[in-house]
Amino acid sequence: MTPDRTALADLIATRLLEEQDSLSKAWASESPVRHCFVDDVLPSDIAAQIPAAFPRPDDLMLRSTIRERKRVGIDLERYDPLIGELLHAFQQPEVIEATGKIIGNGALLGDPSFYASGVSVMSRGDFLNPHIDNSHDGDRRLYRALNLLYYVAPGWQREHGGNLELWDRKVRVPTTVESRFNRLVIMETDPQSWHSVSRVQVDQPRYCVSNYLFSATPPTGRPYRHVTTFTGRPEEAWKRVTLKVVDSYFLNTVDRYLPSLAKRTKHRIKAPPDQHHRS
Repeated sequence: MTPDRTALADLIATRLLEEQDSLSKAWASESPVRHCFVDDVLPSDIAAQIPAAFPRPDDLMLRSTIRERKRVGIDLERYDPLIGELLHAFQQPEVIEATGKIIGNGALLGDPSFYASGVSVMSRGDFLNPHIDNSHDGDRRLYRALNLLYYVAPGWQREHGGNLELWDRKVRVPTTVESRFNRLVIMETDPQSWHSVSRVQVDQPRYCVSNYLFSATPPTGRPYRHVTTFTGRPEEAWKRVTLKVVDSYFLNTVDRYLPSLAKRTKHRIKAPPDQHHRS
């Protein structure tokens, strides 16, 4: 029997609150990007069901450019019900409230449209270059505040690659967070939260369930706006130059002055207006 979103949310929130003190300390001390993570998020018998429920890579959308290579999807009606229930679980009020207690923000908002959320599958050679996420939600009303990244590839090891990397502001030195099975990473997003995924080194799929939480006010205290902006790794000088021109200058300029021409992702589901969940 597939556990529903309410039962899953209760399990996730309970696990977060069990580790609230240690997670809050990690959040306050970790750098260069504030983050924390908790292992064994769901009971092992439930977590073990998730990889088999993942959609096949061929049923997902391939993103393959100099910026990234991975497969993503949010077509919940086509997936195993467990995937939809799991995604919805992270958007339930009790999970948002528990997350807010950890980071000291009681005004977090969920996103029923799952803008840029969903599932991703990465295979050998896939990667995600250093980038900062789009600053706002799909309607450009709320600021993206947090990434919730739940990893569910069984037996995943650091040497397999496909690990989360958090970079300093100059994108010179990364801090690696392993994409360990049944681990949830809570990561802040702001104009300096550069992050990436190292290249996958094995013939084994790397699975991730992604959710984002939002805020009505800018996390930095000052208004800002930008599109998803990529750069190259330290050894990729040509990418740094190319993406600085294309992403940092051109795309952000278009978004600022001609927003109707800026490309917006269709990676979301239909949701009633004004249905953001407050913690």
